[in-house]
Amino acid sequence: MTTYDRIGATYATTRRPDPRITAQIHAALGDAVSVINVGAGSGSYEPPQTVLAVEPSAVMIAQRPPDSAPAIQASAEAIPVEDDAADAVMALLTVHHWSDLESGIAELRRIARRRVVVFTWDQTVTRTFWLLDEYLPEVIAFDDERAVPVDRLAALLGGARVEEVPVPHDCTDGFGAAFWRRPEAYLDPTVRAGISMLAQSGEDAIRPGLARLADDLASGVWHERHADLLGRDTFDGGYRLVIADL
Repeated sequence: MTTYDRIGATYATTRRPDPRITAQIHAALGDAVSVINVGAGSGSYEPPQTVLAVEPSAVMIAQRPPDSAPAIQASAEAIPVEDDAADAVMALLTVHHWSDLESGIAELRRIARRRVVVFTWDQTVTRTFWLLDEYLPEVIAFDDERAVPVDRLAALLGGARVEEVPVPHDCTDGFGAAFWRRPEAYLDPTVRAGISMLAQSGEDAIRPGLARLADDLASGVWHERHADLLGRDTFDGGYRLVIADL
């Protein structure tokens, strides 16, 4: 059973692609006329030219829209397609789940003719996010173990450029730092179920920190402490696009 067979049942509800992030990802793909999406989940951010999705979780495949690209159930470490199968390959918020990073990246390079685009995060930035730093240090420890350093990822790709992905204040994709200006959302168990760092840490581990957050929201302490965030439109939560030309 893959991770998302266990935690992904409500993923399509809370993880709707954000149009601004969509535009940045599609721009990173350049003029590719064929794209394979690896670790595709429910199909977020797939461009119209997607020819195949690769996803290990049957639960996630079942949530793909009926008009989306065909999907095969397979892991990133062993993709059952021929070499140079598409102009570009994308892997979005997935590399931290892979059991063998080196093999997975080698597979991306094998099946892409021209470009690989990876959406990930820089843990040195993300670990300073207020939710983790002030309320959930247990999650920092969890993510320190699974996060892939951006420079390591770039090196495995044979060299790459890195772009910051700003998180809009009204981001529709409910990933980890999406609610940086909407802290009440983290108290919603449905929202938490769609954030792997919280879902995998477990409710018992994060319950005390969430109780402190609830108290600080009720008393106004959070809003006083983070008044500087309330007027901002975007936030650097550490999210990055790593773009490699082959």
